[in-house]
Parts: sequence; C-alpha cells; structure tokens
Amino acid sequence: MRRVLYSILAVFVAIGIYVNAALFGFFGNHRGAGEPTAAQIPAAILASQDRDQRAAATARGVGSSKQILFGDLHVHTTFSTDAFLWSLPIMSGEGAHPLGDACDFARFCSGLDFWSINDHAEASSPQRWQETKEAIRQCNAVGGEGSDPDVIAFLGWEWTQIGATAEDHWGHKNVVLKETAEDRVPTRPIHSGGVTRMLMAENPAWARLLPVLVDFRNRQGYYDFDNFIREIGATPPCEAGVDVRDLPADCAEGAETPGELFEKLAQWGHESIVIPHGTTWGIYTPPDASWDKQLSSAQHDPDRQTLIEVFSGHGNSEEYRSFVPIASSADGVKCPPPSPGYLPSCWRAGELIRTRCEGAGFDAAECESRAARARQHYAEAGLQGRLAVPGETAMDWLDSGQCRDCFQPAFNYRPRGSAQYIAALRNFEEPEGPDRFRFGFIASSDVHTGRPGTGYKEFARTSMADQSGPPDQGVYDAMNPVGDPLPESFPVEYDLTSGLAALRASEVERQNSFWLTGGLVAVHAESRTRDGVWDALSRKETYGTSGDRILLWFDLLNAPGAEGRRAMGSEVAMATTPLFEVRAVGALEQKPGCPDHTLGALAPEKVERLCRGECYHPSDTRRKIDRIEIVRIRPRVHPDEPMERIIEDPWRSFECADDESGCTAAFADPDYASSARDVVYYARAIQEPTLAVNAANLRCEYDDTGNCVSMRPCWGDFRTPESDECLDETQERAWSSPIYVDWPRS
Repeated sequence: MRRVLYSILAVFVAIGIYVNAALFGFFGNHRGAGEPTAAQIPAAILASQDRDQRAAATARGVGSSKQILFGDLHVHTTFSTDAFLWSLPIMSGEGAHPLGDACDFARFCSGLDFWSINDHAEASSPQRWQETKEAIRQCNAVGGEGSDPDVIAFLGWEWTQIGATAEDHWGHKNVVLKETAEDRVPTRPIHSGGVTRMLMAENPAWARLLPVLVDFRNRQGYYDFDNFIREIGATPPCEAGVDVRDLPADCAEGAETPGELFEKLAQWGHESIVIPHGTTWGIYTPPDASWDKQLSSAQHDPDRQTLIEVFSGHGNSEEYRSFVPIASSADGVKCPPPSPGYLPSCWRAGELIRTRCEGAGFDAAECESRAARARQHYAEAGLQGRLAVPGETAMDWLDSGQCRDCFQPAFNYRPRGSAQYIAALRNFEEPEGPDRFRFGFIASSDVHTGRPGTGYKEFARTSMADQSGPPDQGVYDAMNPVGDPLPESFPVEYDLTSGLAALRASEVERQNSFWLTGGLVAVHAESRTRDGVWDALSRKETYGTSGDRILLWFDLLNAPGAEGRRAMGSEVAMATTPLFEVRAVGALEQKPGCPDHTLGALAPEKVERLCRGECYHPSDTRRKIDRIEIVRIRPRVHPDEPMERIIEDPWRSFECADDESGCTAAFADPDYASSARDVVYYARAIQEPTLAVNAANLRCEYDDTGNCVSMRPCWGDFRTPESDECLDETQERAWSSPIYVDWPRS
C-alpha cells in the first residue's frame, strides 16, 4: 500500500512539475521566418506574359508603353498573432505559414509581380522584425534585384489600432517601405499600443494553454503559440517623447494616433506609403465611427498617406449608404429604426427580446418596453452589443447589420468609412490644413495564411480565404458558452480583453460568411523594377481588382497644358468640360492545375500544401467585360451638404458588346463648367458573371418585403463540409484610382 501511495504521489508531483513547466513557457519554441525556394520564374514566362498583355492593350487601342503589374500589399504570416491562432488545430488550422512560404506562394502559386509583408506591428519583437527583414531580402535575392526581377518583395507592417469609442478609434493602416537595406529602414515597426497590444500580450498563460487539455496530441503548437505571446510581452516599451533614432533597438515603439505614426515615420526619413484599410469593417469599428475627424493637419499626412484599400479578402469598403448602425447626438446614442435594405443589429436585439417576452406570457406593453430597453442596451454597448442579449446565437441575428445591396461588402458595414464617403469630405475647420483626401485606389488580400494574391482561382476557401473555426462540436461548445435565452436584456460593461467574451462580441461565426479570396493592386509601371512599381504607387497610377487580373485604363483626355492626356490618380485644375476615356479588358480564364515551371521548382508535396494543387495558370481566352460604370463625387461645399446628393453611383453606365477584346467608353461631364465646383471621377469595369467563394455571404432566404427570414451561413468550422466551397455567382470588377478635377481657385 505504501508503494502504491508513493507511486500516486510521484505521478501527482510529475504532473505538477509538467504543468508548472508549461505555465512558465519551458516547452515553447520560437518559430522563424523560413526560407524561400532557390528558383526563379523563367524569363521566357515573364516575356510571354508581357507580350500577351501588350497585345490586348494594342487591340483595345491603348498607346501607353507602361506595363500593368499585379501585386498584393496586405499579407500576413504566422508572425501575426491572429494568423498564428488561426493556424492551430483548435481553429482547424493548417499549421505554420512562415514568410519563406509567402515568398514561394507569390512566385510559384499566384504568379504575382510584387507583394509586401504586413504582419501586425503589435505582435512584433526585435527577433521577429530582424527575421522579417532578412526573409524579404532573401526573397528578393532569389528573384534578382536587377533590371527585371521576377517578383519584387516590399518590407512593411500593419499599424492595427482599435478604439473603444468613435472618438478614439482610428482604424488599421499598412506601412509599406520602398527600401530593404538595413540602414534604409526603421529599426523597429511602430505599433498602435492601447487595446490591441493588450489583447496580444496580457492574457494569462493558463488561458493560452487551455487547448492542451482538449487537444494534447497537438500540444506543441499551443506551447509555441504561448512562446510567441511571451516574446511580445518580453519586449519593453520604448520611452515616450524620444526621437526614434535615439531609442534602443530592443524596445517596442508605439504610436496611438495616426499623427504620432506620421511623425515617427518622418523622423526616420525613409520613403514609405501609408495605406488605410478595413475602413468599413464593423468587426472592430465602433458603430457610430466616422472618418471626418481624420481630415486634419494633426491626423493626416497627404504626402505619405496617399492610397486607400477599397477591397480585400475581408470585403468591399467602396460604397456609401445613408444608413447608420447607431445614431449618436449630444444626448447620447440610440438605435435607429430599419430602413429599406438595412436592419440595424440593435433593432434586431429588440425583436429577439420581444419574441422571447411574448413566449414567456408577458403582455404586449411589457414586451415593447423590454424591446426598447434591449435596443438601447445594444446601442450603448457599441462593439459588444451582441452580449446585451443573453443566450443568443449567431443564427438569431440573421443579416442584421449588413449592407444587402453592396458588392461583396465588409461585415457589419460602416458607411461613413467608405471610400466614397471619404472622397466627399472637405476640411472646413483649418484654412491651412489638408483640404480633402485625395487617395488612389488599390485592393489586396489581407490573407492570414501567408499566401499573397489568393484570388486567382475560387477554391479552397479555408486556405485561400481566412475562414476558420473549431474542428468539432466539443471544441465549439467550449469556445461558445451560451446561457439561457432570457426574455430581457442587460447592460454590457465594455471590456475587449475578456477572452471568449471578446470572441463572441466580434461575431466570428457570422464573419466567416464574409471572408473572400481577396483582391489585387495593379500599377501602370514604366519598368518592371522596384523603382518602377514605387513610382506608379507614388503617382497613384493604380487600381484595384476583386481578384481577377482585369486590365484597366482611365484617362482625362483634355487636361490643360502640353500633355493633354492624364492618367488615373491625377489631379487637374480646369474650367472647361472634362472629357474622359475608359478602356477595359477582361482577365484570362484559368486552366486547371499548375504550370510546368511551378511543378519543376516546388516538390509535389509543397505544391499540394502551399498552392493546394492549383496555381495561376492562364489560358488564351479572356473573360468579357459586361459594363463600365462611372462614379461621380462632388465634394462638399458646406459641412451639412447631404452625402446622398453628392455621391452619384453610378453616375453613368455603359453596356459592353459581347467581345473578348474588351470594352471602351468615352464621356464628358456637361454639368462641370456650370456647377463651378470640384469633382471626383472614377471608373468600374465589371466582368461577366462567374462563381466566387462567399459571393452570397450569409445565403439568406428573403420574404416578399426583402427581409431575411432564414440563412445558411458558410461556417468556417465543421458545420460546413469542406466539399462546400460556398460558391455563388458574382461579377468580378476593377476600380480605377480617381481623377481629381478641381475648379480653378481665384
């Protein structure tokens, strides 16, 4: 008996030692950036692609000598916390997605011309940043940094800011650097501090290691994730108010506002571009947030913040709508009533409570009172409004909060962050400050699996889009504790750092139906070089696509001066009627499988794991352009001018012939000279219908009045079988950068 007791005691001691060793991070390993495959795309392939593109341009009557290059300026690897988390088995992840794999994917799977790394600065550490720089240099060294590299890799990071309220929310911005040499880049990426860094570094180790209890077989991944978080916390904060060049190399440098970010970039003095993204995303944007406050000398750098991402794998941020998720005034916030095509989530909260109340036998007056309180509780809770309704599930919310008539919209749409709304703003407060935002348009992927340019084919939604979730019912129940569906609501205390409550508040389940395969940025470049791409980005001769490599040209034909013709992204002052021309050619249809140069460079198992057996593999057949649309925006001339009067979408529409060679549209604005006001014009080229992942979002069934009565979400977990790619019909498109035509000032 004594030996048995000693044995039991020894077992408990061993378990205690093991648990404590795990809690102190003894088992976790550092995951590095990896290395790219040492092989190039053959020069003959690049030359053939250039010839095909120039032939298509010539057939459409384009005389420009510039080449259109396609890239992705928004890419995450498992050096980003959310990407690491989604790669774990508990989220049905595939495992690590290091930067070396991202380089291989851009080169051999998606066949991009350029890309950038944009891992969250909030998750960085001195070691990870050094490894990021070295990996980008290796990627460029493989492709050649000379006059004609096969793929150009840019260095950068994401500044990921989240505010608890509209007043202190600024959103997410990617920083892209021109150079990669050690003495020509910042010593540290600049994070946003605040809530975002707390989420990543301040949750206790035991909470991070809970998955080990339910998935002990895959424990090493969770130990490595714990080590990843520990590395963030081990980096001390930099001293505030010190010039960036006087700070030590091994501290975490933060900027809590865009103004602080721009100031630090100016102190470094290196060439960089700052690109806002996710400006309509309701995942983290307070419901009453607006971009108005960012148009100021304190928070905008017009020389550095020059481009905006209008589309990504997390949805479209282009279109303005007049609905508001939450109405705010001097008296506080309240829930607005439904409007045609839009059901506020706060209103849906009231209807849920009303239904429960009636089912519990209360009278109509009491149930209406409770519904009103639920609407108010949701409105006051902001980003965490969902938690005001006890016992709710994702299915309860139907399509509330969504833009029903937008093209592939971002989840829980925030219209006052849309590119159209931003283009219509004017600064009436500062005579010497920035007058307006004059962004060029781009699109990218925002992929979190280290796969730049995922939109080349619509397949493998859990790899090429950011869909993820628990692998089985047991893990799901542990991650989604749901209480009783009570017939009343409760106030919510704001706390974005509370683990599972934070996951529930962000509605990760419904989000999965809005994860797309991602977009691309296109540039009209003078040369296939780093300088050529950077110069095009700098002059805003750019456009975005929803993933297909549509060719697009948009020009002002009668600009003043000797040049006459001015390309997309231009700014022109003129007092005569502007004349424009748009030319568009559809993307090449894809052949199945991968081209020979990919199969010769990558091992078969890597082709399957990384490319998922399918690559950018163009045929000789082009998709047809269905129509060309023109959007006209006349920026405000007084602060109260209604947006719905000055944003005209579409202002003009041109149907295209059934012609594989593309489409051309020419037009003038007869109202320009008589209105005597500034105008913004941009073009959309819209392709023939094709299938795409999550094109139908929540896959609602609608009644005769247009309301969603049931839905069939595309879950990112075990509830949607892997064989269901959640495909539906859409029309891929390209958005030109605007041409800014200003009425001459006296």
